[in-house]
Amino acid sequence: MPRTTLAPAPAHDATVDLVVIGSGTGMAAALAARELGLEVLIVEKTAYVGGSTARSGGAFWIPANDDLLAAGAQDSLDRAATYVAAVVGDSAPEPRWRSALGHGPATVRMLRRTTPMRFSWARDYADYHPEQPGGSAAGRSCECRPFDLSVLGAERARLRPAVLAAPVPMPVTGADYRWMNLLARVPGKAVPKIARRAVQGIGGLLIGRRYAAGGQALAAGLYAGVLRAGIPVWTETALVRLLVDGERVTGAVLEQNGREVTVTARRGVVLAAGGFDHDIEARRYQSPALEAGWSLGADGNTGDAIRIAQQAGAGTGLMEQSWWFPAVAPLPGAAPQVLLAERSLPGSFMVDRHGRRFLNESTDYMSFGQRVLAREKDGDPVGAMWLVFDQRYRDSYVLAGTVFPRMPLPRGWYGNGVAHRAGDPGQLARAAGLPETAFAETTRRFNSLAATGHDDDFSRGASAYDRYYGDPTVTPNPNLRPLRGRLYAVRVVLSDLGTCGGVRADEHGRALRPDGSPIDGLYAIGNTAANVYGACYPGAGATIGQGLVFGYIAAQHAAG
Repeated sequence: MPRTTLAPAPAHDATVDLVVIGSGTGMAAALAARELGLEVLIVEKTAYVGGSTARSGGAFWIPANDDLLAAGAQDSLDRAATYVAAVVGDSAPEPRWRSALGHGPATVRMLRRTTPMRFSWARDYADYHPEQPGGSAAGRSCECRPFDLSVLGAERARLRPAVLAAPVPMPVTGADYRWMNLLARVPGKAVPKIARRAVQGIGGLLIGRRYAAGGQALAAGLYAGVLRAGIPVWTETALVRLLVDGERVTGAVLEQNGREVTVTARRGVVLAAGGFDHDIEARRYQSPALEAGWSLGADGNTGDAIRIAQQAGAGTGLMEQSWWFPAVAPLPGAAPQVLLAERSLPGSFMVDRHGRRFLNESTDYMSFGQRVLAREKDGDPVGAMWLVFDQRYRDSYVLAGTVFPRMPLPRGWYGNGVAHRAGDPGQLARAAGLPETAFAETTRRFNSLAATGHDDDFSRGASAYDRYYGDPTVTPNPNLRPLRGRLYAVRVVLSDLGTCGGVRADEHGRALRPDGSPIDGLYAIGNTAANVYGACYPGAGATIGQGLVFGYIAAQHAAG
């Protein structure tokens, strides 16, 4: 990624109360600490502020928060605890996830006090496992309302860019994305929403405003709060090692432009530097099939903070886990393009290297990846995955966030073997290198099930989560329709939003040694820490939600 034109603030020897390593959800820790009267410093390895948060969809899953309840969500912390207990099981310590739930509402109130952001409920965006006890089909995810980036002034140049730039300057929220994807099918609902955002975006430019949504809005809102609070941020500054005095972490040695400085931390160090997304050698532990460049995490996420915490005595957990996300196989030198709604929309299905369906295509993206890796572990790897769809699908829906209805697939996809098209299943199988007989049988079987509206094989469409990204004009199942006429196949790889295994931490966010004892003065949050929810992704924005909440928790504990 090219460097921002803004020079970093010069690093120097200093003493503060709290050092926060990382500028994604780590900014929430800094804001909470500053509100409690602590002197705080944020350190960021790259030239950009925002981390993976700025590249994300920007939702956060924080049950029973005030904005949810004010919008009419029928939620409670008791009900959320019932749900988390059901989906997490014994894959994460109960005191840790109960702490996340219990401090969630206070975290959102803190963000409202310390930043210009306001939040809205993503109504009907179901929990990822809504059929479990305590689950919510109405959903518990919130997002920042469109945010004016111009409030950052010149510092806007330091905000990490989004994964994709909108074709026109308009802030597309998660709720807007759902309807934008259905523009050709439900224009009566989609057009007014899109028009409203276009007016907001283009009209804003005319009066000097630049509205953003999603992760850009959330990261910008956090950064605006940081700037308003006068919290210094040292970019292009890397953590070299932690200072340890006896059993306590007392600060950090940092490097900027080849020069080392020492920062003493009276209250502690918070590690919020992301996971090991781009350390491909370390990730071979997760799967030998993973390739460099497939992760969507921020480019600075190479696991430095996790390794340095281990050198200070911290243990790790859940290192096999990531926030998996299927994506279109990237062209050389390009980033992967995620497949979210695309897998749920009718007139499509997915197959493995055998030409067979292998899961409910509409399942949440983390479960998708876990299913792929379970097959690998069982000795029958999925291999090359293909999203198969017909011409009506292509004419109806947005694909990979950039290919709009009726647009031809990118020429480069065909030239690099990422996409194929054919007049019948046999021709498509030959083009994609799939077993012809098996693929033809799969197509016939899927079409017969889709015609009935019931997926006997994988229950696609049975969950409220499946149906959220379906096509409401298709009945009786918005996720199922037989494929007809010209067929397409697009190759899919297992991407991710970042790793979610890391430093073991307790209910206060304190890093733990392998024996379970806390390391005084050292905290780990976000993707630097092992997932609060174990091997589970309870709902949209659980990754950002836990980073925000444990930033608040760590600050409270350090201040106390």
